[in-house]
Amino acid sequence: MAHRQTAQFLMRRFREVGIRPITKRGQNFLIDLNLVRLIAETADLGADDVVLEVGTGTGSLTALIAPQVAAVVTVEIDRQLHQLAEQELVSFDNVTLLCQDVLRTKNQLSPLVLETLQEKLDAAAGRKLKLVANLPYHVATPIISNLLDTVIVPDSMTVTIQRELADRLIARPSTKDYGALSIWIQSQCEVQLVRALPPSVFWPRPRVQSAILHIQVCPQRRGRIPDISFFHQFVRAMFFHRRKYLRSVMLSAYKGQLDKPAVDEILQGEGLSVQIRAEALSVEQMLGLSEAVRQAVEPLK
Repeated sequence: MAHRQTAQFLMRRFREVGIRPITKRGQNFLIDLNLVRLIAETADLGADDVVLEVGTGTGSLTALIAPQVAAVVTVEIDRQLHQLAEQELVSFDNVTLLCQDVLRTKNQLSPLVLETLQEKLDAAAGRKLKLVANLPYHVATPIISNLLDTVIVPDSMTVTIQRELADRLIARPSTKDYGALSIWIQSQCEVQLVRALPPSVFWPRPRVQSAILHIQVCPQRRGRIPDISFFHQFVRAMFFHRRKYLRSVMLSAYKGQLDKPAVDEILQGEGLSVQIRAEALSVEQMLGLSEAVRQAVEPLK
């Protein structure tokens, strides 16, 4: 299958089973086979890896990954595509196909997906989780973001995503793309833009540019964050009103817990002006501010 997913093959196969791509579900299939192989190569897969794939599609990438790893858990929300992939992947006994939404809510992954991944990881010592996927555009952000705030933390994420999202993940402070997601990812990971992709390498062609991104999780970086979930919520709260001064945002986010003198004291302690905005803070500054706020509000609970 990995060697057959061309536009002609897909059009013929879809006609045979009487289905059409649903673009609102992000069904844009990567038809440049060299790029499909590049995704798998960039993921640096090994025999101890458990791979999560979101958006099985017809199983092209799945079939390329499966022979290299211990297990693949692949998730497809479209029932017709799921059935098509089942036929193509029937010979792989290490592939688990789930037909469902990968997300429980926009801020939570499906419990069944997490339980299945945990089961595969627990099957042998030394196994590592990797996300390898041509991600549907509309779920890419919550998957990448929320996977870092679960009990199952991936070793790496190698994904095809919208170029606009890739730019946000690698953005620097005081730029238009820099935001909560930039800080959340960069606080824990090394992020590499592997390849920019034009619409022509997909069928049907999307209206936007895409990119292959490799995100390597760094345990040392995660280890310096005392409370991962608090930091996740804190960063999102600080960018809720992007154009407001950070002082006002903090007062709003922690109303009833921090008053103006307390907020001013925290900002002064971190060497920050009361007239600074969240977008001007570096990752290191945001980490320091988050921990100062956490220590101030935790005793009040």
